[in-house]
Amino acid sequence: MVSKKVRIINPAGLHLRPAGELCRNAMNYQSSVTFKCGRTTANAKSVLSVLGACVKCGDEIELFCDGADETDALKELSQLIEDGLGEI
Repeated sequence: MVSKKVRIINPAGLHLRPAGELCRNAMNYQSSVTFKCGRTTANAKSVLSVLGACVKCGDEIELFCDGADETDALKELSQLIEDGLGEI
C-alpha cells in the first residue's frame, strides 16, 4: 500500500464533475483506491462515496492505493488532483 497527501484546489471542492473525473481515472487501475478526509474514508472508484465525503476547497486528503499497479495509480491520481481534476 502506498499513500500521499494532496490538497484540493478546486474552488467548489469535489462536486459532481471533478468527482466523476477522479472516479473515471481510478477505474483504470486494478488497485483499490481510497482516500481519507478528516474522519471520513471514501472509495475513489464510487462517485457517491466521493460526493459523500463532502470534500471542500483547501481540504487535505490522503490518497491510498493498494494492489498490483498501486505506484502508477498513486502517481497519476495525485497529479490529477493537484492539477484541479480538469477544472483549473
